[in-house]
Amino acid sequence: MTDTAKNPLHGITLEKLLTELVERYGWDGLAKRIDIRCFKSDPSIKSSLTFLRKTPWARERVEALYVSLRKQG
Repeated sequence: MTDTAKNPLHGITLEKLLTELVERYGWDGLAKRIDIRCFKSDPSIKSSLTFLRKTPWARERVEALYVSLRKQG
């Protein structure tokens, strides 16, 4: 098994990941789980993607939440 096959984020774009989280939790639920202003103040996929691409610590938290969601099934 290769490293990419082990990576649960392999082949998942940041936009797809964020869209799934918003569909699951809504912006309010996402903001409660990850305290990021772009999820609280006039949230949108576009503005959140811009922020997450520039902010590694925030992106790591969002990716970790997505991975835990995927493990739950």
